[in-house]
Amino acid sequence: MKFLEFIAFRILVAIFWLLPFWVIYLLSDLLFFVLYYVVKYRRAVAYDNLSKCFPDKSDQEINKMNKEFFHHLMDITLESVKGMSISQKKIEKRYILKNTEIINSYYYENKSVMCLTSHYGNWEYGILGTDLGIKHQAVALYLPLSNKFSERYGLKRRRRFGMQMVEVSKTREIFANIPPKPVAIIMAADQSPANVEKAFKIKFLNRPTACLYGPEAYAKKVGLPILYLKISKLKRGYYSLEFERLIESPKDLEAGEVTKIYFNRLEKDILEKPEYWLWSHRRWKHNLDNYKIE
Repeated sequence: MKFLEFIAFRILVAIFWLLPFWVIYLLSDLLFFVLYYVVKYRRAVAYDNLSKCFPDKSDQEINKMNKEFFHHLMDITLESVKGMSISQKKIEKRYILKNTEIINSYYYENKSVMCLTSHYGNWEYGILGTDLGIKHQAVALYLPLSNKFSERYGLKRRRRFGMQMVEVSKTREIFANIPPKPVAIIMAADQSPANVEKAFKIKFLNRPTACLYGPEAYAKKVGLPILYLKISKLKRGYYSLEFERLIESPKDLEAGEVTKIYFNRLEKDILEKPEYWLWSHRRWKHNLDNYKIE
């Protein structure tokens, strides 16, 4: 069964290789209608998240944001399939890197860096395009798939422009053995933590939020400078990644400060363009009533 799923996916990738982007976006419009109005896939989850994060918004405004989010979700889903066969020339045109001199300055100082990002914009294009414009070897952590045929194929395609992909279970090993040649370790730090006891608890988007412990713990242990990756959607199918200095010396900060600084910066982007964040995941599934919120 897993092999048949893999074959079906390979066929889909081949079809998308042939399709121009304008056809893909027609398909996205159609799938949005089916997903949102017929299947209603996680529509209630996204609506609940949005309404609690934006309590001052009207029901009409929340519904508008919800529709815009699901339309974007369909776009990036199909763009990700197209990304399996996209050329380097096209990804450089559709995923523009800005302020690369900031991250490259650390390379010239022979310093590795940690780059904190989130599920905002099109993160799959980020995997394809980030390594192309920086001096560091970019290293992205990923969650393994249950279908190992698809995982092997997906890793091969995602690595083809230079990104090094490392399974998240090897995070400790990566930070314990940072190579002499500078690397940029990219972590999506906005997931919901599995272990709520170890998580930092902060206020994020008007809600008590449990945050991953790992990014801050590794940053403070190794002492890497932290950059923030600001993702913007320029227009349909086009994105930019802008490097920003976030924290120069995480070891100097109190416990929890790295996490708060990152989430405060991410919150700014979400408030500006909320439809580009991943509202359909269960970000606030933990009950934090009995915990102190920093």
